[in-house]
Amino acid sequence: MAVLHNRISQKELKERLYQETEPRITISFYRYFAIHDPQAFRDELYKALRGLCVFGRIYVAREGINAQVSVPKSRFEALTSCLGSIPGLEALRLNIAVDDDGKSFWVLKIKTRDKIVADGIADATFDMNRKGKYVNAQQLNRMANDPATIMIDMRNHYEYEVGHFRNAVEISSDTFREQLPMVVEMMQEHKDKNIIMYCTGGIRCEKASAYMLHNGFENVYHLEGGIIHYAKQVKEEGIDSLFIGKNFVFDDRLGERITDDVIARCHQCGKPCDTHTNCKNDGCHLLFIQCEACAKTYNGCCSKSCSEVYKMPVEEQKSMRKGIDKGPHIFNKAKARLRPRGKDILQKEGKPD
Repeated sequence: MAVLHNRISQKELKERLYQETEPRITISFYRYFAIHDPQAFRDELYKALRGLCVFGRIYVAREGINAQVSVPKSRFEALTSCLGSIPGLEALRLNIAVDDDGKSFWVLKIKTRDKIVADGIADATFDMNRKGKYVNAQQLNRMANDPATIMIDMRNHYEYEVGHFRNAVEISSDTFREQLPMVVEMMQEHKDKNIIMYCTGGIRCEKASAYMLHNGFENVYHLEGGIIHYAKQVKEEGIDSLFIGKNFVFDDRLGERITDDVIARCHQCGKPCDTHTNCKNDGCHLLFIQCEACAKTYNGCCSKSCSEVYKMPVEEQKSMRKGIDKGPHIFNKAKARLRPRGKDILQKEGKPD
C-alpha cells in the first residue's frame, strides 16, 4: 500500500534538504477547474509527486488546485509532463521563482480544502468561468499609463508594504475574504474605468476579477501569472518594471527581490528595510520587518519581552506556553498591520519597540 503522508520528523526533513547537492527549482501553479472527488485526486497526486522528490504545499478543492513546490532540477521536465498528463491541468503555466535558493520547502503536503482560496463568497450564482481578461507585462505597462486605468493590489497589507506596482491601490486588509466586498465598494464610482487586478501568482486576482464582473463591473482585467510571471517577462523582454521592491512569498524565503528599491522600514528602528521574519519566541511567532542591527539587538525577536523569553531554557519556554491559546491572537500574521510610521512603533505591549 502506498504511503500517502509524511512519516519523518520536520527537523530531519529540513536537515536532509540542506544536505542535498542537486539544485532545486521553486515553482508555483494553480488552476480553477472542476474536481469531483478532491480526496481521490489528492491521493493520486501525492503518489505521483512523491516519486519525483517534490516538496511543497498544495491545496486541492472542488474548484481547483493551488500549489507552491520545489523539484530537483533534473526532474523538472518529468514534473511538467506529470502535471500535463492530468485531466484539467493540460498546458499548465508554471511560475518559476525569481529569487530562489531552492530551499523553500522540505516536505510534501497536499491537503483538501473547501476552496483553494478562502473567499467568503456564499452566493451560489457566482461563476468562476466568467472572469476578467488577462493582461501580460507589456499590456499592463501600456494600460498603466492611461489615466482611465486603475490598478488594484489584491494581496494582504504586509505583502503590499515591501513591494507593489507604482500607483497601485492598496485594499488594506488582513485577508482576501475581507478584501472582496471592500474593493467592490471602493470602486463603485469608478465603474467607467479599466480595472487591472494583480496578486502574487494570479490565483487571487483571477477570482477577484470574476467577483467584480459578478458585481456589475465591465472593464476588468487581471495580470496573467501575477507578479512572478510579470518579473519573468520584464527580465526576458527587457522592458521597464513598474513593480518596485520585493514580492512577498509564502515559503521559507518570505520574499523574492524584483527591483533594488527598498520601500519599507524596520518595524523597530524605522530604518529602510524590507526583510520579513518571524519572532523567534515560539509563543509569539509574529511576522514583522526587522533590520540586521535590530535582529542582533533583539535576538531575532519582535520585542524586549520576547527576547527575554527566547533566552530562557527551551523546557522553561515550553512550560510557559502550556495552556495558552495559540490561535489567531497568538500567531496571526495580520498583527503586522500595527507597523510603525517613523518612531511611532507598535506601542502595543509585547510588540516591536
